[in-house]
Amino acid sequence: MESFLLQASIFLAAAVIAVPLAARLGLGSVLGYLAAGILIGPVFGFVGGHETQELQHFAEFGVVMMLFLIGLELEPRTLWDMRHKLIGLGGLQIGLSTVLIMIGAMVLGLVWQVALAVGLIFALSSTAIVLQTLSEKGLMQTGGGRSTFAVLLTQDIAVIPMLALLPLLAVMPSAVIAPDGAISLPAKEAEDAAHAGMSLVEGLPGWGVTLVTLCAVAAVILAGIYLVRPLFQFVHTARLRELNTALALLIVVGIGTLMNMVGLSPALGTFLAGVVLANSEFRHELESDIEPFKGLLLGLFFITVGAGIDFATFFGAPFKILGLTLAVIAAKGAVLLCLAMIFGLRGRNRWLFTLGLAQAGEFGFVLISFSVTQNILPPGLSQTLLLVVALSMLITPLLFILYELLSRRMSERGEAFEPDEIDEQGPVIIAGIGRFGQIVNRLVQSSGFKTVVLDHNMKTIELMRRFGFKGFYGDPTRPELLHAAGLREARVLVVALDDPAATLRLVSFARRERDDLHIVARAHDRTHAFKLYQAGANDIVREMFDSSLRAGRYVLENIGLTEYEAAEAERVFYQHDRHSVQELAKLWRDDIPSVDNEPYIARAKELERDLEALLLAQLQKDDAA
Repeated sequence: MESFLLQASIFLAAAVIAVPLAARLGLGSVLGYLAAGILIGPVFGFVGGHETQELQHFAEFGVVMMLFLIGLELEPRTLWDMRHKLIGLGGLQIGLSTVLIMIGAMVLGLVWQVALAVGLIFALSSTAIVLQTLSEKGLMQTGGGRSTFAVLLTQDIAVIPMLALLPLLAVMPSAVIAPDGAISLPAKEAEDAAHAGMSLVEGLPGWGVTLVTLCAVAAVILAGIYLVRPLFQFVHTARLRELNTALALLIVVGIGTLMNMVGLSPALGTFLAGVVLANSEFRHELESDIEPFKGLLLGLFFITVGAGIDFATFFGAPFKILGLTLAVIAAKGAVLLCLAMIFGLRGRNRWLFTLGLAQAGEFGFVLISFSVTQNILPPGLSQTLLLVVALSMLITPLLFILYELLSRRMSERGEAFEPDEIDEQGPVIIAGIGRFGQIVNRLVQSSGFKTVVLDHNMKTIELMRRFGFKGFYGDPTRPELLHAAGLREARVLVVALDDPAATLRLVSFARRERDDLHIVARAHDRTHAFKLYQAGANDIVREMFDSSLRAGRYVLENIGLTEYEAAEAERVFYQHDRHSVQELAKLWRDDIPSVDNEPYIARAKELERDLEALLLAQLQKDDAA
């Protein structure tokens, strides 16, 4: 117990010290966690050995929780819309990377079976580091971020057939090569016996394994649809917050255990459960309960990766191992760059996709260990491969820093951002998320309604994402982006653009597309409001009108009127002005200056006299009361 508490204290202290320093230096939390692990492990020797490896297996559950939370953000329809990227982009990345790395390994003298295993191991990327970094930097909803996620999800799925394929590549099926070169019989039977009780597919024929696996997946889906709701209702009767957290953890841990028992990836199973629960009313509660555990376990996982790096082996052949690491990154980067070009990714999205996935991943540790037990890789080679995987993961934050430098340089050269792929729709579309649109968005979202936000300013979108609000980059006046955001089904369109001409174009287009759409538009001034009324806007808000009206109310309160009288005067003025704008819009003409439009001027004077009479009558009514 004392040893556990000491280890826990060391890990937590390292995280608390190193991560804020890394964040302050602009290096990101992932590099901070990795650096903390290196310091307490290889550098100072505070932790290491078998305990760290066991802790790493426990911390890998953070990846499972992360994929569950990602699943909660994706509706089944969204996942179906991603099928082309999952199969095409993800499948090609795995296949081409495997072949290219396999050829390189054979050039270095490995037999084809071992070379193929090495190719499969290095074809995978780090789900934990990449998704954490994308979320942290607000890049998940960019075109490159969406493509990156699709490839990572495909890789997680591909681990299952890889585990089935690797035993067929055994060079010496009945023997294990020991570190000293001696050959001994494996103790596989004992290991199988130890794990048989935890497996639902042990000893079953192929069709039986398939049937049990499909039943397990079906059970997860049906439980998400029919069982979670009554479970939450039952737990809520106790009115104890900790029981809600316990239920959320039970869902994730239980599904992960079931997937393990049928030989599937726990991360894949929990991701599927998250997708099923994406439309549940308990989605936000699950997110808030799981998020702290996910963050802590992921941080712990990154620390164990840093602590597990074998620098003794590295310093024994530093140029060789570093060269192999860079060769793996270069080979995967070349494949990713070609795929990005083929699938139409450009500019920053292309480099985010290429640099973000160029490393090896945490599943590489699993495949290497499995390959050793299956007599595919000799332990000596496996140690080198483990070190290459760890170093490539350590370099990943530096690749994201390189991406930011390239992105900044592109911005200085004036290169345009590629619009995001819009994969969500909602009842309210908000075009423009500046100082006007963000207030509307916060009010509507806080009231429980879903919004789809579009803006053509990438810096504004990135800032919005850092504060946890979702938005899509793109020109809101482009018809294809509006339709992708759900213009056909939306109930309200809020046009909050800074550009009056663009606002007018957008309102005109939206009204032509939908007669029944309610359009709320931001107007620059009264003349702009007239144009918007004629274009078909339902509600028009002038930029300075409400704030000026409030300022006028404050003036009235401080020159003799009570707060109630000032508020009533403000109300009367607002209602009359709204009526006046509608009346004058009928007489306003764009081809004649207002000072030359006699009917317009006459009606304006008449409405002004009406306003004075209404305000005087209201004040007399208040005095009488």
